[in-house]
This record gives sequence, C-alpha cells and structure tokens, in this order.
Amino acid sequence: MPGAGSRGPAAGDGRLRLARLALVLLGWVSASAPSSSVPSSSTSPVAFLASGSVQPPPAERCPAACECSEAARTVKCVNRNLMEVPADLPPYVRNLFLTGNQMTVLPAGAFARRPPLADLAALNLSGNHLKEVCAGAFEHLPGLRQLDLSHNPLTNLSAFAFAGSNSSALAPSPLVELILNHIVPPEDQRQNGSFEGMVAFESMVAAALRSGLALQGLRRLELASNHFLYLPRDLLSQLPSLTHLDLRNNSLVSLTYASFRNLTHLESLHLEDNALKVLHNSTLAEWQGLARVRVFLDNNPWVCDCYMADMVAWLKETEVVPDKAKLTCAFPEKMRNRGLLDLNTSDLDCYPPLPPSLQTSYVFLGIVLALIGAIFLLVLYLNRKGIKKWMHNIRDACRDHMEGYHYRYEINADPRLTNLSSNSDV
Repeated sequence: MPGAGSRGPAAGDGRLRLARLALVLLGWVSASAPSSSVPSSSTSPVAFLASGSVQPPPAERCPAACECSEAARTVKCVNRNLMEVPADLPPYVRNLFLTGNQMTVLPAGAFARRPPLADLAALNLSGNHLKEVCAGAFEHLPGLRQLDLSHNPLTNLSAFAFAGSNSSALAPSPLVELILNHIVPPEDQRQNGSFEGMVAFESMVAAALRSGLALQGLRRLELASNHFLYLPRDLLSQLPSLTHLDLRNNSLVSLTYASFRNLTHLESLHLEDNALKVLHNSTLAEWQGLARVRVFLDNNPWVCDCYMADMVAWLKETEVVPDKAKLTCAFPEKMRNRGLLDLNTSDLDCYPPLPPSLQTSYVFLGIVLALIGAIFLLVLYLNRKGIKKWMHNIRDACRDHMEGYHYRYEINADPRLTNLSSNSDV
C-alpha cells in the first residue's frame, strides 16, 4: 500500500508533463504551417480559441455629443453647445438635427466629408446663434432637400449660400423646402439704424434667393416673422416652381413692388398678420390669373374708404381668398369691425371729414352770407313801390323805342311810301 501510494503522485506528474509537451508541440506545428496551406475550416483549436467567433463589421461611429439611430438614419445633436458641425458624422445619416447650439459662422464646405454625406436629405440648424452663412456652406450635400435656418440672427447671408462658392460655378441646388422664419437680427445689430437696416436685410435675403438658377426647384419657402416692410421687386423672379409661400407675421404695408406673375404653380400664399391696408388692381389681377392659388389675408388693418371699392367688388366675385368672410375694417372708426363683404359703394366715403377748425370757419361764412342775403331782401321789400314804378318806366321807354324802329322798317319796306317820301323831300 505504501508503494502504491508513492507511485500515484509520480504517475500524475508524468501525465501532466506529457500534456504540456503535447500542447507545446501542437502550437509549434500550427505556427510553423503556412497560412495559405491551412484552410479556414481546419484552424487549430488553439487558434480558434484565441481568435474567438467571427464578428460582423463594427457599426459607424456616432459623435460624442450626439444621439444616433442607424435604423432611422437620424442624428440629433441638440442643445450641446457645439461651436461647429461635428467632423465624425456617420455617412448613413439622412436626418440631421443641429439645433440649440452655439455655432455663429457656417463656413464654406461645412459638411464636406470623406465619404461624403450623400444621403443627407433634411438638415435642421434652427435655434443656433448663426450670424454668418458663407458662400458654398451647403456644398457636398447632393441629396439635401429640406433646410431649416429659423431663429438665427443672420447679419451676413451670402448671395451664394445656397449655390456654389463663387458666381462662376452656380450649380443648381437640390433644395425643395427652405425655412427662414425669424432670421431678422435684433435692432441693435442692424446697420444704419432701424429702417435702413431693415431695407438692407430684405435686400440681403432677396439676393440669396435669386442667385442665378440655384433655387429653380424650390417648392416651399417660409419667411414668416421677419419684420419685412415690403417685398423687393424681383424677390420671387427666380423661383418658378414655388407652390407654398409663407409671409405671415411681417410688417408688409403694400404688395405694389412684388410680382406673382411667374409663380404659375403657386397653391398657397399666407399673408396673415401683416399691415396691409388695401390691395391694388394690379395685384388682384395677378392672383386671379393663377389657376390654383389660395390667398390668406386675415388679421390685416384694412382701411375702408373709396380706395377699397375695387377690392371689395373683387372679393365678392372671387374664390381665391378662402377666409374672405373673416376680413373686417380697421379704419375709419365708424367702420371698425364691419365685414368687407358686407360693404356697399355708398358705405365707402371717398372724402374724409373736415377738421373741426375748418368746419367752424365754413359755418361762420355761411352765417355771414345769410345775413347779407336777408338785408338785401329787406331793402327790396321796403322799396317795392319805387322799384315797381321804375320797372314800368323802363318798360314804356323800351316800347316807344321799339315802335320807332318798327315805323322806320315799314317805310323802308313799302315802295310807295318810299316814293312819297322822296317827292316830299323834293
């Protein structure tokens, strides 16, 4: 028994040494064999255990400050105080939200990547602090269809922001929808004071919208809440495909300089909450000539005087204005809140009332003239007998004078009386 017990541990140690030697030899053989001669199916157990199972290729990286959904192809970088567009955006992104950050400048080629963001279709940059959008800022985005720059105090919007980086290479933009709501900078940031600064701002936006043929395919344009005083004459001249135009909540006082004639596809025009007082016949005729347009005019301070007569007649006949029953007068005071469709020609006063001082002068002049007339009539009444005698004397004198003319005419007309008169003279 002792002998057997002493041999047990020695035999165990021998088996352990043999196992270690077998593993070493097996590893040496697998390492020395050429990789080309060993098929993937005959990989050694050691190598298989070391490498693990076959894994699919890793997913695209997501920027640290963003939330990514590859299934929805959406990347959201919202309220992360970003100073620039993330450089490591995944190439699968189709919807990109970069809202509520601290970006002040969007330089040229801001979205240039390798590989390019070819599938990016919707880009939302609203609610940042963008003051400048440079020429070619949206280059290298061939699939961009929707762009939102709302709620950014833009002081420098390049004329080539939506086109190429220079005027010699104006490539058509793929944009279909452009949202520029509330992009007017604060009054203290406008140049040359309030009014001149607004005119400069309107011209800047107009230059970006009419840059060459860049926005020929644009179908929806929103310019709400920008304090526009007027629409530049050629603002819409390069947007022939436009179907929806939103100009709500501005300060438009007239549409005289704007032309809608080329917008043959226009379907909806929103002009609510502006400062329009009357629409002239030229504008009404242009709207009537557009086959599918619907114009919304509610909440404007319409002045119901004689200049409103043509517009009232047009509203009663047209179907272009769906909300025409809501339109009411704001001025003058006696017409306030009266519906435009309820007005008649007799209700529209073309002559404003005279000021009180002038009314008093006219009343005094009338009283003086009435007194003079009364005195004159009193004098005539008191001298009625003398006037009557004087009239009789004038009548008798006129009658004697006429009888003398009649007698001479008879003498000259009768030949016998003529010869008698001659003999008497002889």
